[in-house]
Amino acid sequence: MLKELIPAIRITLVLALLTGLAFPLLITVISQVIFPDQANGSLLRKDGKVIGSRLIAQRFESPKYFHPRPSAAGSGYAGEASGGTNLGPTSSKLIMGIADDPATKADESFAGIKQLAEAYRKDNQLAVDAPIPVDAVTRSGSGLDPDISEDNAMLQAPRIAKARGMSAQTVTEIIRKYKTERDLGILGEPRLNVLTINMALDNGK
Repeated sequence: MLKELIPAIRITLVLALLTGLAFPLLITVISQVIFPDQANGSLLRKDGKVIGSRLIAQRFESPKYFHPRPSAAGSGYAGEASGGTNLGPTSSKLIMGIADDPATKADESFAGIKQLAEAYRKDNQLAVDAPIPVDAVTRSGSGLDPDISEDNAMLQAPRIAKARGMSAQTVTEIIRKYKTERDLGILGEPRLNVLTINMALDNGK
């Protein structure tokens, strides 16, 4: 019995060391050498302080900044509560939203696409029937999508220029400078990282 157990114990210990210690250490060393920025969370700093990550959306509500996609993560943009609405494309709640029920203590209100579109048009002084990019009124699956589409950014540009006392051309140039093209030239859509471009606005470049 003992002779049968000893080889099994040895194999278990060896595999535990290989998969639980050696392999993670190897991957950590390789990532720190080749991709140090990504390995440490793609963090962005200002005046030596971490202000966020390129990978995680955060709330921006001031008219002086680009606004990210709507979020369903927790109460909105909660990194510890990543998640979507789980509502189907034909859901009336997703499209029309629901009001809060005063009979309950919890806030059950939910802004649907209709309400989000109305708010977006109002914030950016658009016509009531102006077309709006899909990403401006829909929540991502994670609730933490850090990017917005180029069309979304361009529609926000006049508001930002007015709030900052900048020319619309200056804001447009910043959009073009920080735009990320399709991956490999064919995957996804041109996009802008909201935190990166908002930092560029503050820096004036």
